[in-house]
Amino acid sequence: MGLMDRIRGEFIDIIEWTDDSRDTIVWRFPRHENEIKMGAKLVVRESQTAVFVNEGQIADVFTPGTYTLETQNLPVLSTLKGWKYGFHSPFKAEVYFVTTRQFTDLKWGTQNPVIVRDPEFGMVRLRAFGAFAARVVDAAALLRELAGTDPQFRTEEVQEYLRQLIVGRLANALATAGVPMLDLATRQDGLGARLAGALTEELAPVGIAVPKFIIENISLPPEVEAAVDARSRMGIVGNLDQYTQLQAADAIGDAARNPGAAGEGVGLGVGMALGRRMAEGLIPQQPPAAAPAPAPAATPAAPPPLPQQQWFIGVGGAQQGPYDSAALTGLISAGTLTRTTLVWQNGMSGWLPAEQVPEVERLFGSVPPPLPPQA
Repeated sequence: MGLMDRIRGEFIDIIEWTDDSRDTIVWRFPRHENEIKMGAKLVVRESQTAVFVNEGQIADVFTPGTYTLETQNLPVLSTLKGWKYGFHSPFKAEVYFVTTRQFTDLKWGTQNPVIVRDPEFGMVRLRAFGAFAARVVDAAALLRELAGTDPQFRTEEVQEYLRQLIVGRLANALATAGVPMLDLATRQDGLGARLAGALTEELAPVGIAVPKFIIENISLPPEVEAAVDARSRMGIVGNLDQYTQLQAADAIGDAARNPGAAGEGVGLGVGMALGRRMAEGLIPQQPPAAAPAPAPAATPAAPPPLPQQQWFIGVGGAQQGPYDSAALTGLISAGTLTRTTLVWQNGMSGWLPAEQVPEVERLFGSVPPPLPPQA
């Protein structure tokens, strides 16, 4: 290489970046101690921003376009270099290209469950995962706060930081959304938009925005899923008798998959029971033959006592009972049983306030109010 070729190679005439990757956020132009020729061309393509750095200090920022580098196009750098009167000399400066397009292949997920309080199921552990898009909106801020002097800053270097922010925001978003756990699937879009706004606001100091946040799935613990499935099955079958039939049908399926003798015995017994039930429904039932009239007894037997409803109440977090209706009336008079006291009897699906149970609510009307104070 001749002397003139070496001198000519020390000056850079065109500064540009053609990105052949899909994960590079910041790329430093490889100057290699060469000087940039005054009057060189700077090409900034769409979805790019070029940042000139002089001795560690951010100087000029260029948006998409083609520029001829002169003192009037480099006002901050001209001031830092002390150029006066349009002095056209080569100069040294670091040039960083920053990608401003959206990165849409970013994933997130909760490594540990997020605990939320549900109005129906109480405290529940939830797991969630999804995807999000991120883009640079302030190239200078990104260089100052995250990229620094990294010659090739990639998405993998910032993705874990973003994931931690997302998980930290997710717990608060789920807790303050006021959405029942069973309705979360219908509200995922709204929660995603809310989280996108919150993350964009929090990431503004580092020059990053989150234009899109997607919640793909919110999963429940296995035991809660089993409880939801059982409740759904109860809602479908309607009553206990039909639910028993459904369990019997499940038992037949389990027995068919079990080739052992025990499985065959269970399947045979359940099949015979169902066969009798089907026969009873298909064959018309004949009215029973009239039984002979019993001989009159010398002394009529006394009828058995009427069955009494047995109630349980919750007082101070402890279960008390059983009580019959007369005992409940006494507890109401004593002030132990109020309209908000939880009550339960056999056949109820759960504890309810007394005012929501008609059999107990009517007892409050038969109890007189306390006497007024006597003079």
